Amino acid sequence: MAVESQIRAAIRDCVNRTNRKPFNWGGIEGYQQLSVIGEILRSLPCREIDTDYLSLLSVWVDLALLTNCSVASDLEEAHKWLRRIAECLHYPEHTSRNTDDVTYITEAAKLPLTSFQVRCKMEELLQQFVPDSQQNPAQFALKKKLQLLWHKYGANLLHCYDIPGLPPDNLKIESKFSQLRRHQRRISGRKSTVELRDFGQYQVLFFAENEKQLLEQIQQVPITEYKTQRRRLAMAEAPRQQKRRLHRNPVSAIQALVNQHQELLTVLEFQALNTN
Repeated sequence: MAVESQIRAAIRDCVNRTNRKPFNWGGIEGYQQLSVIGEILRSLPCREIDTDYLSLLSVWVDLALLTNCSVASDLEEAHKWLRRIAECLHYPEHTSRNTDDVTYITEAAKLPLTSFQVRCKMEELLQQFVPDSQQNPAQFALKKKLQLLWHKYGANLLHCYDIPGLPPDNLKIESKFSQLRRHQRRISGRKSTVELRDFGQYQVLFFAENEKQLLEQIQQVPITEYKTQRRRLAMAEAPRQQKRRLHRNPVSAIQALVNQHQELLTVLEFQALNTN
């Protein structure tokens, strides 16, 4: 029953998943993860459907996939268009490129971009993107929103192509202050982080203490209390870690749960036969 509850939690995470990042929409990833769960459940050996919980669960998963197939297809196509439009901006990918890399600097020198070229390419793509409002509501909503944002703020996105050294966005600064806010909430227990508005720049300078002071503080805690708190932390972190594994590699995460369930079910059936 514990394994079945984890599988149900994985399905609920797929169905109710939300995400603020437009390049990683929750609806697309949730549908893809639900498809993986459906494939794994369908591959299980057939048992009596009245007694096999996972077989019954597979029927409901397949029904949810069939019901949302057209919506997921529309959303996936809208995501492809969003990626194409984002590529027009030619922002550096922080995960795969490094501005200190000689190869990247050489390629950038060979292919200089101007704000005029980016503007022309963006407007050309927006003209090509003509979705139907009835058949493709997600694409239509994306086109309407992108066109509005481009007309209002498009000019402000183009300065980085004409001014050397100007970053295209302030995401690094926002990421640092988000990290500070999370740290402030953990050490104070308060939801409000108003103090960072006035003193955030000083906390950035003194964010990390040296390792010697950190070691002295850790050594003041009794070893038994430390191990107790570590166990409590591990138990509290287990659901989040399971969800992280589901998001990163849904195939292995669900397959491990299903294998564990099948092994336990076999043991229970064997015990029932021996009892009889």
